[in-house]
Amino acid sequence: MSGPQRLINRELSWLEFNQRVLDEARCGTTPLLERLRFLAITASNLDEFFMVRVGGLKSGTEAAAVPEGPRRSVAEQLADISQRVRAMIAAQYDCLSRDLEPALRQEGVVRLQPEELSVKDSLYLQDYCRHWIEPVVSPVAVGRSRRPPLQRPLGLHLIVRLKPRPGCGRRLAVIPIEPGVDRLVPLPGSEGWRYVLAEDVVRACGQRLFAGEAIAECVPFRITRNADMAVDEDGDVDLVSGMTRVLKERRTGECVRLEIAAGATATVRGWLMRQFGLSAQDVYEIPGPLDLTHLHALAGLEGFDRLRHRPWPPILPSGIDLSRSLFEQIARRDLLLVHPYESYDPVVRLIEEAAGDPQVLSIKMTLYRTSHDSRIIQALSRAAQANKYVTAVLELKARFDEARNIQWARQMAEDGVQVIYGVRGFKTHAKICLIVRREPTGLVRYMHFGTGNYNESTARLYTDLSLMTCDPVLGPDATAFFNAITGYSVEQNLQALAMAPSGLRRRLLELIRGETERCRRGQRARIVAKMNSLVDRALIDALYEASQAGVRILLNVRGICCLRPGVPGLSETIRVVSVVGRFLEHGRVFHFLHGGDDLVFISSADWMPRNLDRRVELMVPVRDPEHRRRLIRLLEVCCSDEVKGRDILPDGGYRPRRPTSPEALSSQESLYREVVERERDEVQRRRTTFDPMGPGVEAPPKPGA
Repeated sequence: MSGPQRLINRELSWLEFNQRVLDEARCGTTPLLERLRFLAITASNLDEFFMVRVGGLKSGTEAAAVPEGPRRSVAEQLADISQRVRAMIAAQYDCLSRDLEPALRQEGVVRLQPEELSVKDSLYLQDYCRHWIEPVVSPVAVGRSRRPPLQRPLGLHLIVRLKPRPGCGRRLAVIPIEPGVDRLVPLPGSEGWRYVLAEDVVRACGQRLFAGEAIAECVPFRITRNADMAVDEDGDVDLVSGMTRVLKERRTGECVRLEIAAGATATVRGWLMRQFGLSAQDVYEIPGPLDLTHLHALAGLEGFDRLRHRPWPPILPSGIDLSRSLFEQIARRDLLLVHPYESYDPVVRLIEEAAGDPQVLSIKMTLYRTSHDSRIIQALSRAAQANKYVTAVLELKARFDEARNIQWARQMAEDGVQVIYGVRGFKTHAKICLIVRREPTGLVRYMHFGTGNYNESTARLYTDLSLMTCDPVLGPDATAFFNAITGYSVEQNLQALAMAPSGLRRRLLELIRGETERCRRGQRARIVAKMNSLVDRALIDALYEASQAGVRILLNVRGICCLRPGVPGLSETIRVVSVVGRFLEHGRVFHFLHGGDDLVFISSADWMPRNLDRRVELMVPVRDPEHRRRLIRLLEVCCSDEVKGRDILPDGGYRPRRPTSPEALSSQESLYREVVERERDEVQRRRTTFDPMGPGVEAPPKPGA
């Protein structure tokens, strides 16, 4: 097989990933409110897909991405996307209307339609509309002689068509619903939780907004604008000002999608299409409530814990004592944490301890996406105020987190932190913290390397890895890394770390080709890798070559996979599995057999051109033998999932694995159980281990002495 058929189209592969998320919403063994949350996730995923991927295709910025998949024109790709998305929308609303809402109704969570309202409920909503909606919303007349108001991207709106009056032409008005109005309007009652959607309240009480007029039609709609815009790093002298300009441009970007309630008349639909310059391919009729992201709020209802997953509280390993110095504990041996099964607190505590430790001279770290109330950023500010040398490489170009990062940057700068706004021309996506501490032996470098963001909130939702170390081999590399990205220094020859954009792809190719050559010489060879996306053509070609040499390759790819696995003569020794479960799979782990030496790495980078060419990334070797064994076991479990695993097929589709027994392996459940059992065994070991006191150590006094 040659040419573009060697690859799966990137956009269609992503849509198949979103379908796997939708499968979780349709899964009868998943708790009801968790299924509702998965359905909301599919909706927010589609929003971002249209804003970024479809927006990029339409504006031409993604035209150069065609080599990542079959060589189809932009128009052909957009047609394929439109067809696939329509099928997905039908499945979303079938799941909601035929499955989830009837099941919720049985549990007392009921969405009422206007025609289902009792007289008492109608009177309540009339009063609610008078007090909470009328003072907030304002209908805006639109028509031939009036320019339509600027609709907020992804905001929910109603378009109202008034009945004709003598001597008047067509009369239309637009009512913005969000953000000033709560989407879910609860109804009073003693049992369960009954509610009405805000747009249905306005439709039921809309006559109050148009006194003396008759409403012929009132239809919800929503637009999506192109958000695939970047700051001009050459033209914008001030990066913050440039990013602020980009945020403003997103509000007025080209419209790429119109969602409108099914049943809208051709008059209303046609008027909206003309106003936003859309074709029929860009219009999606929605057979239910628009914008299913509101289901996140419904999934968070209090008092319905029985409809959620049983909690899995993160475990703090007993080998880590947060009441004692983490520097002392890391000095004894490297610490490896597997999140969210193991607590993220040690990572936060390390930075907080560094901020208050008088022996710490400097803290340098990268920040990409942080939590709303970040303890880490607060610790950096305290460290700077304590006259420590603090540098934060804060990536302003982290898409959809730009506004928050600008706010954090200003706050830290005011507190004395040296804030670096990333690297010109690249996004800084690496996850690294470097702490330099003065000790009796000299200066010691303590490091944290991660696969996920420095975000305490997502650390409870995403599967990621943390390595805390003072390895003298990694320390100089960490210093060289920061020198390269904060100054004009070129990247030095790193001894152990591999860094994008210069050396990471080259190192990965060396590792893959090393397995290929060993296999050709008759030696054992194996590659196991876990990542979020696999798109890079050079790496895919190297994997194909390795497969043709006979290397056994096992890939765990959560999302986009442009590689075709299991194709005779091309990739028949390659197997790809995708896991979608209660946590978002996010950690990147790579294992190369390397003649039995077992080279294991964690990384911030997926195998995508954007990560390897347009981002600053790191790949970190795991040198501790016990930690290597643990990560190899993690890869084995993730690739063996029989419950939430799906095998990726050569055509880009997938086949769910069918559990063969009640004891079928669920990787996330199994990994959490292993953490719990590991901790239980460690506690038991400590209870039964005798620790004799050496000579010269005074024994504790006897009771009563």
